[in-house]
Amino acid sequence: MHVCQRCVSLLLSRPLSAAGQQSTRALHQRSHLILLQHSTRQSPVHRLSQGHSRETWRHFTDHQAASPDVYNKTDLAQKKVVPLNSDVHRISSQVSLSDSQSIDLDAAVRASPLQEISEEEAVQIQVPSALPPESSTLRPYVDKSETLSKLVQLGVNLWELEQRPNVGSMLVRLDFHADVAPRLLFLKDLGVEESKLGRLLTKNPFILTESLDNLEARVSYLKSKKFSKQSVAVMVTKAPYLLNFSVERLDNRLGFFQKQLGLSAEKTRDVVTRLPKLLCGSLEPIKENLKVCELEFGFRGNEMQHIVTTVPKVLIANKRKLTQIFDFIHNTMDVPHSLIAKFPQVLNAKFLRIRERHLFLEYLGRAQYQPSQPNYISLDRLVFLPDDVFCSEVALAALEDFERFQKTL
Repeated sequence: MHVCQRCVSLLLSRPLSAAGQQSTRALHQRSHLILLQHSTRQSPVHRLSQGHSRETWRHFTDHQAASPDVYNKTDLAQKKVVPLNSDVHRISSQVSLSDSQSIDLDAAVRASPLQEISEEEAVQIQVPSALPPESSTLRPYVDKSETLSKLVQLGVNLWELEQRPNVGSMLVRLDFHADVAPRLLFLKDLGVEESKLGRLLTKNPFILTESLDNLEARVSYLKSKKFSKQSVAVMVTKAPYLLNFSVERLDNRLGFFQKQLGLSAEKTRDVVTRLPKLLCGSLEPIKENLKVCELEFGFRGNEMQHIVTTVPKVLIANKRKLTQIFDFIHNTMDVPHSLIAKFPQVLNAKFLRIRERHLFLEYLGRAQYQPSQPNYISLDRLVFLPDDVFCSEVALAALEDFERFQKTL
């Protein structure tokens, strides 16, 4: 392929990339195409005058003098030079000028991968984290996930959470600044101690996905029912799932306890504050325990109110354990309902302790639980005193004797 003078000069005057060379070839072809189209309009045979030939040769020598290196490095001297008339040369120059203005040869040159960059450009480079696509444990993600690392610093037990279905994948998808931090600040402003945040999130990680508007609405409802801010913080700490329930459910639960037990609003708040799980769990076990205490045990309404306000755990206690303790105290120890209602803590005690101590007192002849009789022993002293105090003050025996007696049971 023949190359014109201007293209040769352009190629040798500066190094070009592959894209630049291709653009030069395209420019050369377009110039010659226009020249051919223009030449076809002339007569088939061109006879140039002697003056015209001299003018063309003078134009050629001027270019050679302007860029001698071009003609020294090329073999254009061996090529046949076609003389051009002035019109064709003018058209070629106009086409070349317009094309050279529209083509930017430097635009195709890309930066080298070894080129040095500034510190500002280096900071803007974002490298995606290489997180494992699938894992049965959260351990590979802790070092690369800001959310998991911050939760570990708060004391969250990730091993316990990853045992629960879908919890691990939920935590990995959370963004610390957008999802976790606002809810941690909300709990801290509510009054939850920072040292207890880890346990709270371990028990209820789903609070991190609750809407802040819903959380604030539920806290506002409890405050409207005259629960103090400190009481709400204590309730949330004891029952981590409390704020996951809607306002309607919280309202229904409070109404149930107040109506079913016949308690005042103040006593209802006191019971719920001490045992906020009453608002979270199912009502069926609570209803069943109420029926057992009223129908099977025979407690009256006022006695049930005193039992519940003193020991709210009676409402969620295991039915079998509750029946076993009541049967032993009422039928074996012969303690009436009134005394059991007066010391309802005994219903929440360990059955083995009650049985061992009663049998030891019976062996010593000191099992007396009637207030009107001498050597009366109250149920709270029977159950809640330490072994050494029980032996020295109630049984009036040595601790070693009580321990030897326990081995015979």
